Amino acid sequence: MAASQEVKQEVAVKGVVTGGVDLESSAKLAQAALVEPAADQKRASTGQESEATDDEEWDSESLYEDALDGAIKHDGLDHPYELCTLEEAIAYRKRLRLVGDDQFIIETIEAKTITAKKLCTAFNIRPPAFLEGLPDIAYYRLLGLGITRELQKRAKLPQYNTIDDAVSLLKSSKNIIVLTGAGISTSLGIPDFRSKNTGFYSQLQHLGYSDPQEVFDIENFREDPSKFYSVAKDILPSTSRYSPTHAFIRLLQEKDKLLTNYTQNIDNLEGHAGIRTEKLIQCHGSFATASCLECKYKVKCEEIYKEIKAGQVARCGRCIRRLQPDRASGMKRKRSANGKSHSRQRRKGDHQDSSDDDDYDIAAAGVMKPDITFFGESLPSGFHERLCVHDRFIVDLVIVIGTSLKVAPVSEVVGFLPSHVPQMFISRDPCLHVDFDIEMLGDCDVVVAELCRRAGWELTHEMIPPSQKVDVELCEGYPSRFTFKAKVV
Repeated sequence: MAASQEVKQEVAVKGVVTGGVDLESSAKLAQAALVEPAADQKRASTGQESEATDDEEWDSESLYEDALDGAIKHDGLDHPYELCTLEEAIAYRKRLRLVGDDQFIIETIEAKTITAKKLCTAFNIRPPAFLEGLPDIAYYRLLGLGITRELQKRAKLPQYNTIDDAVSLLKSSKNIIVLTGAGISTSLGIPDFRSKNTGFYSQLQHLGYSDPQEVFDIENFREDPSKFYSVAKDILPSTSRYSPTHAFIRLLQEKDKLLTNYTQNIDNLEGHAGIRTEKLIQCHGSFATASCLECKYKVKCEEIYKEIKAGQVARCGRCIRRLQPDRASGMKRKRSANGKSHSRQRRKGDHQDSSDDDDYDIAAAGVMKPDITFFGESLPSGFHERLCVHDRFIVDLVIVIGTSLKVAPVSEVVGFLPSHVPQMFISRDPCLHVDFDIEMLGDCDVVVAELCRRAGWELTHEMIPPSQKVDVELCEGYPSRFTFKAKVV
């Protein structure tokens, strides 16, 4: 098969849709795209077909995700592989959008003007170590994924580039969607999930979990909730304080500019900050409430804080109360290993004390689960209804703050909204898989405070020093990416 046909086949298989993203299928699309690197290696090295095992497919997801997530620095310094310069990368991306994938592959791979391995770096793909030393054909699948991802991106709007543009958009917009992540709470000492060395997942790895996300898998929770409860105290909100960024979102609400705050955070600090319920979608749930897996009884999460802080599995109070008639009639119910309840008749001569009775009741009661969205659970119905039926038709500005946009389907929101709506990004690190119109990098609290100052808005918060000054610099090679650094005079 010709090189162009092979790469084009990879693109076609992924179902490229340049006009937008189907939220409901995006997660499946992403999963389907990450297959068979081990088989690819074998084909490339031996020329033979082989069928990937389940283990190989699982490994491929991890291996290819690492490559796709690899941030490429086009800095001209020495790297263990040849990579495109920043100027070359920008030119290749523009050419792809101009001529389409078919012609682009003909002009590059088929014409042999560049290797597939090097071309991968133009799409911010770090060549993975497991492909090192293999023929260039081994990189075709990875290149196909990169091209697919690039064509799925919303194209940047060329008229928005400067901080003045960002301020003007803030002042003129009336229906702003704010999409937030853990980065807006880290200034309060609440760890995010994915940062290397400091994120919560990194901490779990140090505790011996091979895949930290398993702790938040719903099937694993149903099978053994003790794993979650053993670490839940570390992510339990310990404060009702909120950050300057939370105050900024509330300020948008007060100015009647906030359409919806879609938050991925589970700390419920938006509520403490005063964001109204009708303006807030908690995409991943929160620690505000907890529900029984058996009878669905819902309580305020404070009622099980004692168990969470002690690392103990919380049981349903209503289930326990319902079991009282069984105990009064001489029947005792105890949960077996498979989770089902059994009864046994109390005989004369049984002298178990009341605490023993309580143990039986608690063991048979349903497990309380904080109402956070686990992997394997659907997002709240309000998420899709609000976004798809209402917000997408009236939004006039999108601000993404403090998130790397790596968890679907929330990560696909920016691609789902109309492409003509301006999008701004505020976070510590750039988001390489989305082309935002204006990127503002730095501490989220510092960025929003400076935007408000330039807009003439009063954003007061105890964590914003009155004498704070902010240096704003344009990142070299990027016409609309800026860094913000605070200094106290």
